Amino acid sequence: MTRPGVLEQVEVPVPTAGPGEVLLAVGAVGACHSDLHVLHAPPGLFPTPMTLGHEIAGTVDSVGAGVTGWSAGDRAAVYGIIGCGTCRGCLRGLENQCRRIPPGGIGLSRDGGLAEYVAVPASRLLHVGNLDLTQAAPLTDAGLTPYHAVELARPALRPGTTCVVIGIGGLGHMAVQILAATTAVRIVAVDSSTAALDLATRVGAHHVVPAGPDAVEKIRELVGPAPDGADVVIDCVGVDPTLTTARSVVATGGQLLLVGLGGGTLPVRPVADEPPTIPLETSVTVPFWGTRAELQEVIALARAGLLTADVQTFPLERAPEAYDLLRRGEIHGRAVVVP
Repeated sequence: MTRPGVLEQVEVPVPTAGPGEVLLAVGAVGACHSDLHVLHAPPGLFPTPMTLGHEIAGTVDSVGAGVTGWSAGDRAAVYGIIGCGTCRGCLRGLENQCRRIPPGGIGLSRDGGLAEYVAVPASRLLHVGNLDLTQAAPLTDAGLTPYHAVELARPALRPGTTCVVIGIGGLGHMAVQILAATTAVRIVAVDSSTAALDLATRVGAHHVVPAGPDAVEKIRELVGPAPDGADVVIDCVGVDPTLTTARSVVATGGQLLLVGLGGGTLPVRPVADEPPTIPLETSVTVPFWGTRAELQEVIALARAGLLTADVQTFPLERAPEAYDLLRRGEIHGRAVVVP
């Protein structure tokens, strides 16, 4: 990102690993919608020039002074958040709740992984064993973010309950697998794409519903009329139509998790003389990324063969094209750039 809104391929020096850092030869880096938000953020919110890319896996090239536990040749995934280390969230191990604004991290406040090499603090690395790096990279966000959302809702995800996942893209197809692997809930997948719904079925959804004007009615046929409904709804899109669907099918006392950053608005109007915009006793949560401990668990699921990313790969010189396709909604699963 040479300046706000401008993504260019340029030659930069190979970074060196400073004290406490590791130089990683990048094997794969996921292209995330969040990168587009960074790219088009108001001037001054993120530093420029800056190499984007926060969803990274690679091989250790060299280590800086004071680093232990890592050697050249080790394969690793990068936990992208770098919290302030002193706020209440960071001190509790919840760096995804760091109270510093804007959020800090790889590809957010310092150079990221859309390059052949990236220098990262050794504390950000987690071993991935023999996982293919194009599989390991998406785990760090596309896998971690829905896993964190599921963890937040886990008390409600009891056997026999229903979870609706809206948007079977980079995050949604991982959410379906995480639910299938770690719960006994009925999974209903919603998307406008037939291919995405087919993918949802392959990875564990019990029912699929095409997005559109009939979606709420079809979901209601599965979950029953209000005040009953879906115990948990995970919206991986976050635009007005999906938020309308989500609030229209969630049960009284249910949980609505807004994972997607599509820019939609969720109205909240708790009144007594007309139907509320969201059911009574319903909680709404906006999850953000996840913790290092949760990423370790996501990697464990993948290494056990229970979580597989559907990836579409691009060489580094085609990264701008990958982001254009992502912006237009023409990526299946997760776009992964392979330097």
